[in-house]
Amino acid sequence: MTLLATTGTAGVIEINGTVIVEILTFLLMLAILARYVYPRIVEVAEARQRAIAEQLQQAERAKTEADAVLKEAQARLDEARKTAQGVIDGASKSGEQLRQELRQKADEEAKRTLDNARKQIVAEREQAIRSARTEVANLVVTATEKVIGENLDDRKHRELIDRAIEEVASGDGSR
Repeated sequence: MTLLATTGTAGVIEINGTVIVEILTFLLMLAILARYVYPRIVEVAEARQRAIAEQLQQAERAKTEADAVLKEAQARLDEARKTAQGVIDGASKSGEQLRQELRQKADEEAKRTLDNARKQIVAEREQAIRSARTEVANLVVTATEKVIGENLDDRKHRELIDRAIEEVASGDGSR
């Protein structure tokens, strides 16, 4: 308060030439900034805003494309799984069919082997019967020669053999 009493001024700012020059300089600087700098700053800011918006749109498009690619990949994966399952099913069916064919071939082979064995048994039985008949015939001829005491001619020999075989086959054994 001593300052007020000694100078006699009531305000804080003294209006003199320096203040007016400062105000004019400030207004001139404000006009230059408003005319040249501010539009450039606004232009750069708007360009940056447009770039950000464009980047956001690109990101959205990229996300949409990624989703589409993901869905397509999922569809391909599902299709591949279906194809793989079809191949597995086909292989299972082929395996089952092959197993049945092999079983059928094995059954047929067993049947052929059994038929061949039966035929062989029948052939061996007939051979054994023929052999037994020949042996019996020889025994009959030898016994007859001993009983009769003479050799038989071929015709008598055959007659006696046939008669003996018929008696043995009929199970009679006696006349």
